[in-house]
Amino acid sequence: MIWSVSWRNIWRSKTRSLVIITAIALGVFAGVYTIAFMIGWVNQRINGVINTEVSHLQIHQADYLETNEVHCYIPNIGEIRDNIANNEGVKAVSSRLIASCMISSAETSSGILLTGINPKCERETSNVHTKIIKGKYFEGVKRNPIIIGEKLAQKLKVKVRSKLVITVTEMDGTISGGAFRVAGIFKTANSAFDEAKAFVRISDLQKLLNIEDNVGHEIAILMNKNGGENIIAQKLRRQYPKLNIMTWEELLPDIKMLNESTDFSLYIYVVIILLSLGFGIVNTMLMVILERVKEFGMLMAIGMSKIRVFTMVVLETVFLSFVGGCVGIVLALGLIALTGKIGLDLSLWAEGLNSLGFEAIIYPEIGTVPVVVVTVLVIITGILSAIYPARKAIKLNPAEALRMDT
Repeated sequence: MIWSVSWRNIWRSKTRSLVIITAIALGVFAGVYTIAFMIGWVNQRINGVINTEVSHLQIHQADYLETNEVHCYIPNIGEIRDNIANNEGVKAVSSRLIASCMISSAETSSGILLTGINPKCERETSNVHTKIIKGKYFEGVKRNPIIIGEKLAQKLKVKVRSKLVITVTEMDGTISGGAFRVAGIFKTANSAFDEAKAFVRISDLQKLLNIEDNVGHEIAILMNKNGGENIIAQKLRRQYPKLNIMTWEELLPDIKMLNESTDFSLYIYVVIILLSLGFGIVNTMLMVILERVKEFGMLMAIGMSKIRVFTMVVLETVFLSFVGGCVGIVLALGLIALTGKIGLDLSLWAEGLNSLGFEAIIYPEIGTVPVVVVTVLVIITGILSAIYPARKAIKLNPAEALRMDT
């Protein structure tokens, strides 16, 4: 009975109840949508790191990441690659040959990391081939094709089929060079990656470096799904103790920190919103208590216990919070579903976002856990906000309350 009475009580002053419900709904809407925006934003960055830049795991010779020396290669890389590909959960594996070099056009030059790849295998572990905006992926140029980023193309002032000269240090320390022709230009969300990386066929780079076959500097491993890389990494470390095996989180700890700090900061943001709403709820319920002094006095005078009066006030507050919270969550989920398909276009800030590695079009997304957490926090906020007004109500003296003018 007390539940139905509490529900009817919140609609005795519809205007006031609707105002506080609207305030709660807007606060929860802003909180939930902000969570979805940030989750989508960070997940897109992580997916870009995994699918475009580093894959789930990378394997190098022990000293390679410290020195980047061309002679720090992995021998018999083909056998290792094929063995890794047979592990459960592994989607694709690609071996790479990497050289620090100078790339020159007719206008200018720049230092880059030149990566020699097998285009067919690389299509399975990296989505760079889907980022081609001009030309084609190792097509259209028969001899020494090269794929470069848009940022590098702008820097070198070249276009598709332009000639580039690569200067590298061979295995014996000799400086050598070779002419390449631009087959395609790619553009990713990370302008730094686009400016610092270029791709050639592994056979062409082997000739340029004068290096033997079946060796490489890097093995990239793509898993079937995120989260399984740590298990396979532990297994491979036992199998290949002399090699340096690292997950994407270890290769890019700043991205891992961004992911972890985002989860924490988002809930702090929601808590701050709910605390602000809590003060509004307390103020509203105190007004309700002052307006219903005689009513509470009469209820206690005819025998209603203080605990029931306390419960009634708490339930009224929880109902207000719950209704407002549900409306806010439903509105947020609706907008998340819409913008999750069409995306939020932040092209005005594309250059700044790309310099940090973020997409200019964000697709918000949210899971069940954040929604449940926000719902629980809304209910807790309602309960906590009701305690002080409810205590004021039960401290009323029935005789004095009945004599008061309202």
